[in-house]
Amino acid sequence: MTWLAAVLSDLYPWTKTLHVISVISWMAGIFYLPRLYVYHAERVSQGLPEAEEMFRTMERKLLRGIMNPAMIATWFFGLCLVFTPGIVDWSMAWPWTKAASVLGMTWFHHWLSSRRKEFALGQNQRPGRTYRLMNEVPTLLMVLIVASVIVKF
Repeated sequence: MTWLAAVLSDLYPWTKTLHVISVISWMAGIFYLPRLYVYHAERVSQGLPEAEEMFRTMERKLLRGIMNPAMIATWFFGLCLVFTPGIVDWSMAWPWTKAASVLGMTWFHHWLSSRRKEFALGQNQRPGRTYRLMNEVPTLLMVLIVASVIVKF
């Protein structure tokens, strides 16, 4: 066993703990930010410009202060788990479905980030309904991720 494999094996319980904490933090933001966008789009379209700056601040702080660091930590600790000997059996389907779903969740994160920039510039063209519908995407991906890891199909 290489020194890196030995270190990863020794740190496995902590790596897994930090991965789960990071995922929970990331998912909290992933579920909340589209909801903020719904309210932002609807309040501004109702002619409540005083709400504009409040929403911009909340969205920026959520994305930059919580979601971005949580996504990075999730990826870092997740990759540490992938490289820990004996944790992932790549001959099974579950790591592939989880990996595809995590890539999908990362795409969604970046989609949300692009929408935040549009809101910040006052260029949002999407109605609240779009954000309500898009808020279902992370739920479906979460179900696939959790089922993949727990059931290991």
